[in-house]
Amino acid sequence: MAATTVNYTCRVDTNIKAQSEAVFNELGMNLGTAINVFLREAIRVGGFPFDVKLSKPNKETLDAILESEQIIKDPSVKKFADVRDALAELKK
Repeated sequence: MAATTVNYTCRVDTNIKAQSEAVFNELGMNLGTAINVFLREAIRVGGFPFDVKLSKPNKETLDAILESEQIIKDPSVKKFADVRDALAELKK
C-alpha cells in the first residue's frame, strides 16, 4: 500500500524559515522532511516531542524583582531623573 500525501500551507517568519532550513540541510534533510519527522514524533509520544511551557524566572531573579519593587516603593531611597545624575552620584 503506497503512502498518500497532502500539501499543507502555513505562514512562517522568513528568518525562522531560513535559519531552520540551514540547520536541517546540515542534517541532510529539507524542511518538509523535518516537519514530517516532527509530526511522526508527536504522534509517537502523544504530544509535543519537547517541553512546551512558559518561562519562569529562577529564585535569584524572583528575589531581585521583589527587591526592585520594594526599592521603588521606598520613599527613603534617593531617586534620579536620568542615568547621568545617578552616575554623578556614584562618582562622589
